[in-house]
Amino acid sequence: MRSKLKQLGLVMTGVFAGVMISLNFSAIADKASPTPLPVEELRAFADVFNAIKQGYVEPVEDKKLITDSIGGMLSGLDPHSAYLDAEAFKELQVGTQGEFGGLGIEVGMEDGFVKVISPIEDTPAFRGGVKAGDLIVKLDETPVKGMSLNDAVKRMRGKPNTSITLTISRKGESAPIVVKLVREVIKVQSVKSKIVEPGYGYLRVAQFQENTAAALVDHFAKLAREDELKGLVLDLRNDPGGLLHGAVGVAAAFLPKDTLVVSTDGRTEDAKREYRASPEDYLRGTRDDFLRRLPAGAKDLPMVVLVNGGSASASEIVAGALQDHKRAVVMGTQTFGKGSVQTILPLTSSTAIKLTTARYYTPGGRSIQAKGIAPDIIVEESENGSSRRMREADLIGHLGNDREPEAVSGDAAPQAGDEEAVEAAPFELAGENDHQLRQAILHLKGQPIVSGKK
Repeated sequence: MRSKLKQLGLVMTGVFAGVMISLNFSAIADKASPTPLPVEELRAFADVFNAIKQGYVEPVEDKKLITDSIGGMLSGLDPHSAYLDAEAFKELQVGTQGEFGGLGIEVGMEDGFVKVISPIEDTPAFRGGVKAGDLIVKLDETPVKGMSLNDAVKRMRGKPNTSITLTISRKGESAPIVVKLVREVIKVQSVKSKIVEPGYGYLRVAQFQENTAAALVDHFAKLAREDELKGLVLDLRNDPGGLLHGAVGVAAAFLPKDTLVVSTDGRTEDAKREYRASPEDYLRGTRDDFLRRLPAGAKDLPMVVLVNGGSASASEIVAGALQDHKRAVVMGTQTFGKGSVQTILPLTSSTAIKLTTARYYTPGGRSIQAKGIAPDIIVEESENGSSRRMREADLIGHLGNDREPEAVSGDAAPQAGDEEAVEAAPFELAGENDHQLRQAILHLKGQPIVSGKK
């Protein structure tokens, strides 16, 4: 791939493609072993700070210099560590509840332009025809080139019912595409369900929010009331992740009680943990154990889990747990490969840092960082193959895999923007032309499938 995303951000959505754990900053600081301060480096920092204060062409506020320095320290670590100013911190907190303002675009920065990673279903961007791989080159009449990602995001944000015009460069189109979108309050429905065929249910998790596991139980119960289920498809495609306890709760719905779901390991004692299918690990802020509402047979029903290159983090936890325990067949294409844990460490009442503090491991001990989950059965997006996607291993400065070789670009599906990239036919998830879902149902029926792999 000629160019790689320099920075990955889930912007305008409040959805962060990471596993989030809230820990207390002082607890970590107190437990950390004291190390000598790098005096020479700190002196150099002070000298640079002073030089800017005295000699920069325009006055610069101390607060800006310090916060920019903090941001620089974190962004230099890995693509997922970041400084959260008051606005970003509030957006993260609100986003985990599944309601936020904006356009509904998951974006990153590539070659100075804002690149669309994915539009979120049923949002202004999705309805307006914005596609994954699009490069946003202008916001209204202002060129994006030269903007920081944060600056571009601030321009795209705004009050509901206000409009913004995006000028988009799209591969295969000779002229720029102009899209006018109206901002709105976006409510993401994290779980959807339906009966695909008599006896075969479909559950889709779009992201892992505060109440995702409870919602999944309710949807499953509804499917069980509608039909006598013979098999179930759990769709985690294009699910960027979210809250860790949500992933543990979803996995716990299909695994025996107290079964290991995922473990984490890092430098601090807080980072060394096991998460099991037990109320202590999937309940948070409630005493209502929603798994008690599961219909009989939920833990024995034949299952297929659908994944693709857009399945990241928390969705990889679920897929890996069900795969390692042989509870379900994982089908689709290689997942994104984000196997790191981000801890939110408050600095003040309104600001925080998002710091990568651990790697997570499947019950079998696999680290999927920069590698991903390999499906049990590879099934491409269409009979012609799958479109190439960006993965964790493509991100500059990504955290390495400490246990297994990382996925190399040749192992992944072709990347959007390369001349040899496969152009898979567009399709709607769970729609009539959803090749992967059709194959999942055939597999549950015990019938031959068509992988679609070239």
